[in-house]
Amino acid sequence: MNNQVLQALTLLKSKKWIDLTHAFDHNSPHFFMFKPAEIKTLFDHSDGFLAQNFSFAGQYGTHLDAPIHFVPKTRYLHELELQELVLPLIVIDQSERAKLDPNFSFSKDDVLAFEQQHGQIEAGSFVALRTDWSKKWPSQSAMENKDAAGNNQIPGWGLDALKFLFEERKIKAIGHETFDTDSAKAFRENNALKGEYYVLEQDTYQVELMTNLDQLPAKGAVIFNIVAKPNNASGFPVRSFAIMP
Repeated sequence: MNNQVLQALTLLKSKKWIDLTHAFDHNSPHFFMFKPAEIKTLFDHSDGFLAQNFSFAGQYGTHLDAPIHFVPKTRYLHELELQELVLPLIVIDQSERAKLDPNFSFSKDDVLAFEQQHGQIEAGSFVALRTDWSKKWPSQSAMENKDAAGNNQIPGWGLDALKFLFEERKIKAIGHETFDTDSAKAFRENNALKGEYYVLEQDTYQVELMTNLDQLPAKGAVIFNIVAKPNNASGFPVRSFAIMP
C-alpha cells in the first residue's frame, strides 16, 4: 500500500524552502522596553560538552504572539493546535510604498486592490504584509527609523484591513516584518496598539519580525511556524519557514 504521508514529504522536499526567520543574539533589534538577550556559556568543550543559558523576552527576534499576549482569558502558546501553525500563505507586497511613506497603515482598500490583481484571499490563510523592513536588520536605529522629533516611522496594518480580513475573508493569522502590528503613527494617535489587540482578540496568533518575504509569491506557498512549547507563555521566538509552490 502506498504511504501517502511519505509521498507528500517527498513532494515537499523537492520544492524550494525559504527561511522567514532572523537569527538573533544580544545585538539584535528588539522592542525598546525589553533588555537585550543574554547568552552565556555554562560549559564548553573543555568540560566535555557545550551548553548555554539563554535569557530574553518571549517577544524577541522573529517570534509568535499568542492571544494571551494582549487579551486576558484567551489561549497561551502551548494551547495552540499544531494544524493552526501550518497554513496557506498570502504575501501582500507593499515594499515600494514603504520606501516612499514609512508611516502608512495598510487599509481595506489596499486589500481589495491586491485581490483585483491576485484573486480573493482564501479562508484559513496566513496573510503576511511585506514591507521589506527586514532589510534594515540588524540595525536597531534603522528598524526604529526615527524622525527629527524622535518618533518612530514604521508602517503597519490598519484596523479596517484587519477586520475585513478576519471577518469577511475568514483568514486565520497574520505576520509582518516590523516590531508591531500597527504603524508607529497609528500607535501615537491611538495611544494603543488597537490592531494588535484586535488580531489577538480573534483567539489566534501573529508572527512578528519576519524576513525574506521578498522571495515568496503572492499566493501558493505554505507557511510553517515551528515554535517551542513553554508552559503558559505569551509568546516565544519561532522558526518560521515557507515551502514554495
